[in-house]
Amino acid sequence: MKKLFAVLMAVLMVFALVGCGSNEAPATDDTAAGDETLKTVYIMGPTPDHGWTAQAGTYADQKAKEITEAGQYKGVYMAASSGEEQVDQCNQIVANGDAAIVVMMPLEDSAAAGQEALYAAGIPFISFDRIIESTEKYAALNTSGDNWAVGAGIAYWLQQNGLKPGDTVVVLYGDNGTVCSRRQEGFEQFLQGTRKYEDQNLGTFETAETWTPEQTAAVFTGYQVVCDWSADKAVDYLDQKITEIIDAATANGGNLYIYSMDDEMTFGVLTTLETKVTGTDYEAKAEALNIYCSAIGGMQELFDVMSGKDANKSAISEKYFDDIMDMYFSPKMMKDVIDKGLDYCNGNWNYKTGDGYYTPVFMVDKALAATTEGFTGH
Repeated sequence: MKKLFAVLMAVLMVFALVGCGSNEAPATDDTAAGDETLKTVYIMGPTPDHGWTAQAGTYADQKAKEITEAGQYKGVYMAASSGEEQVDQCNQIVANGDAAIVVMMPLEDSAAAGQEALYAAGIPFISFDRIIESTEKYAALNTSGDNWAVGAGIAYWLQQNGLKPGDTVVVLYGDNGTVCSRRQEGFEQFLQGTRKYEDQNLGTFETAETWTPEQTAAVFTGYQVVCDWSADKAVDYLDQKITEIIDAATANGGNLYIYSMDDEMTFGVLTTLETKVTGTDYEAKAEALNIYCSAIGGMQELFDVMSGKDANKSAISEKYFDDIMDMYFSPKMMKDVIDKGLDYCNGNWNYKTGDGYYTPVFMVDKALAATTEGFTGH
């Protein structure tokens, strides 16, 4: 009888415990960040290789380790080489069920399906650098460097160096995503007089000559190529086109403007000038042109070229370029956006879903290149 009573008491205790568990509030989108069931800060980005994206990935990996060491959350960096791979990673995060937030640097627009999966599962995400237009309304925050300002800054600089409607321009895109489309928009808007260029070092500037939409569109319908952020792919294009470009610029007033949307592609320009122009009949023709070349990023190796510290590439730059500049767009922003993710987790948040935040950028000319600290790209 005593044994039966003990068994009955044990069963009653089990039901009592189950009853206590059932009184807990169900998880909602407003569940406090840092809850034990949401304890991992996932950071998604590129596999470190070289250039801007590699350095962003390196910073992200370092930051994930710092988060884990701090003890409040577990930090996990998930590297990928394609948007499709990132979709798989997002599905794995959903299956894990332990995400506090996901800070994601989408590699391609195809990663949208992964962001949709996160949203459907109620997992907040911050989209960094590439903003995918179909999913930006779902993001806790969309953040990047100010790509519109980058485009406006390059338009201002080229115009200061004589750019006029109809001049010969080479455009080297990184890809077909929002990063480059916004850089093009900022360029066009500045010249059309609808956007100013604001620089923390130089001041605020407006176009010296208002262009029509047709005139700005012509800049992007001539010599242009998508380089996939690769110096080698810029070289592949320019090796085939450089003599034609030099001839066109020579016949068109003697000015050549190169709108390169990344440091890597600017190195590709230098390589082509060194290997396909120097020592040929086009060497003197290229030297006779007024060539102005942009870059975007802030790579220390390019700053070394600009300031004369790279014996070989600096000599090529001085030989052919009448001037060169770089828009500072540091991958250190990756650290800042992860900090914003931690702010979200800790309730220190003033943004609404779908909001955007864009880090200011500034121009680095030859004089500033010697004193501005860049990131290591190679």
